[in-house]
Amino acid sequence: MSVNNTITYEFPLNERIRVFIRLEQLFQQFIHFSAGQTVADKRAAITVLLDIMSIFRRNDLKSEILKELDRHAAVLNKIANSEGVDKEILQNILDELAQISKKLYSVTGKIGINVMESDLFQSIAQRSSIPGGTCSFDLPEYHYWLEQDESIRLKDLQHWSSPFIDIHTAIDFILNFIRNSRSATQEIAVAGFFQISLDRSQPFQLIKVTLDKSLPCFAEISGGKHRCTIRFMEPAVDDKRPTQSTDDIPFALTCCLF
Repeated sequence: MSVNNTITYEFPLNERIRVFIRLEQLFQQFIHFSAGQTVADKRAAITVLLDIMSIFRRNDLKSEILKELDRHAAVLNKIANSEGVDKEILQNILDELAQISKKLYSVTGKIGINVMESDLFQSIAQRSSIPGGTCSFDLPEYHYWLEQDESIRLKDLQHWSSPFIDIHTAIDFILNFIRNSRSATQEIAVAGFFQISLDRSQPFQLIKVTLDKSLPCFAEISGGKHRCTIRFMEPAVDDKRPTQSTDDIPFALTCCLF
């Protein structure tokens, strides 16, 4: 399967990876909208940043990420002397892990709390809980900011998002490491159905299902860390519910470790 002609569905096998993937998506959206120069782009960037902050308020992410980085380092050190391991590449990865961990350990207090020191951002956060609550008549200061020169808006966005940069780097590293931990196997879902039993002794983190974009179905994955079910569903037609495909569907399956 050519990468450009495929679509990949991911299914996290624990809450920690679920939160990391949500944050990864939000960081990607924030970077995208921050680069846009319209008022709508900047509004979208602020909305995404508020979502990022909401996740940080509900989770002790610094602690979770440091645990994950330490776990990865322990696994890599364990295989350091294994046959066929490129020691130079491995050492570079361990050095990068250590550098990311060091930056996170140096962060004091709750990550992102200083963003709320900005009166403008605090006002936007308070009004954003109301649908359409950040109109010009609600927040004239926000309306003024949105109409400022791009250099001013970008500088503020960079300042407000700066506390999350090291976390973003760490999450990208962890997810990239997990996604590339194993090679895919080619499978067939008979009549659109496939079930996987996972080895309980292995620390599986993520299931990846990749299929050709030309296939008229999407992958619906459910289950837990011991067993997962994949159903290939045909999209809804005329407002009816999606239905499971009756075709045999070829796909690539990756059960990601670490």
